[in-house]
Amino acid sequence: MKTKTLNPGDKVLLRTKIREWAGIILESYAPEIILLKLSSGYNIGIREGEILNVRVIEKAKKTERKTPELKPCRELKNIAVIITGGTISSRLDPKTGGVISTDAEEILNIAPEISKIANIVKIEKPFMKWSENMSFSDWKILAEKTAELLNQENISGVIITHGTDFLHYTSSALSFFLKDLNKPVAITYSQRSIDRGSTDAYLNLICAAKYAVSDIAEIALIGHKDLNDRYCLAMPGTKVRKMHSSRRDAFKVINSQAIAEISENEFKILKEFNARNSGKVKLDAKYNAKVALVQIYPGQNPDILDYYQKQGYKGIVLELTGLGQLPTQQAKANWLPKLKKLISSGLVICGTPQTIYGRLDPNVYSAGREIQKTGMIYLKDMLPETAFIKLAWILGHKNWKGETIKQKLLENISCEFNNNLGFD
Repeated sequence: MKTKTLNPGDKVLLRTKIREWAGIILESYAPEIILLKLSSGYNIGIREGEILNVRVIEKAKKTERKTPELKPCRELKNIAVIITGGTISSRLDPKTGGVISTDAEEILNIAPEISKIANIVKIEKPFMKWSENMSFSDWKILAEKTAELLNQENISGVIITHGTDFLHYTSSALSFFLKDLNKPVAITYSQRSIDRGSTDAYLNLICAAKYAVSDIAEIALIGHKDLNDRYCLAMPGTKVRKMHSSRRDAFKVINSQAIAEISENEFKILKEFNARNSGKVKLDAKYNAKVALVQIYPGQNPDILDYYQKQGYKGIVLELTGLGQLPTQQAKANWLPKLKKLISSGLVICGTPQTIYGRLDPNVYSAGREIQKTGMIYLKDMLPETAFIKLAWILGHKNWKGETIKQKLLENISCEFNNNLGFD
């Protein structure tokens, strides 16, 4: 048996009594088990005693990672790249079969064609985190770094690479933290690590670079339009949401439309946009992190709100049902008295639709009209995640109080409302 000579990363063909298995050898923590990563992406373990024959198709290669050389071309615009982590900054670990963070600059090697679109004159790495580990303090750091780069005369746009799971929180935060945007900011990602042949990082990075040198001065999430590797969409930062756990077109524009459709050869504008200008972006990264996002479910006890008040929370976003309802007719699940009491005490409570698509209209049913009387603020078609960010941002401005808070919540600051959205 020659399995003892196998090394993690070797491509092999193993034969057992049942069938042949082709895959990549992974590091196994059980000496009698050969761990194999199949082409499907799944891992299997085969007992060494069951293996009749093994053939090495390709030995593991020791790759030397190099930092890409930044060679400016005078005819091209200059851009900066901010790398924050996530799958787009990861690769397969042949020892474990999982993905691990890679050298930050390595992601640029996946799309060397960027050098024909723009000059990458600066690479920043303020932190390397999976998106679920980010919070308001990270978004503030990212906003500060982005503003600094945008206000440099020799930089025409910024690309931010990011993890996918909470990417739409980051795009919303930047949409509020950066005022009077002067240049394009492209936030992009990949659903598959950069060392996989099926990675979506290549097209996303190419299209992000094309957006970063465009005349569109908006925060946009750049990602696949569909399952094909042909087009990406530039999606507005406050009207986008991750709608699939693994597909490359995971992000969809909600209650709005994409800003542009981009491919390697085309750039098609889809709606009106804020244009690039010679002004300076203003940083407004104030926030109060004492906000919560709570989804309403049948029979839910409103006493959960007491917990947040006792913990010092200043604002709560409720994901309401349908056109804007919550339980009102059960003795232990009547939210009306609790809402009225806590709102009167100064807690800011607002509602968004948990249906995602469509908008709230509390005037359709009597329950909605009763809920309005408590003082809860209905946020029309705003996405729950965007509302969570916006509420924290508004409450961070200590000089905004009472009626001003309501006015700011209902003001269309970063295209978070679609005032032309109708009812089907």
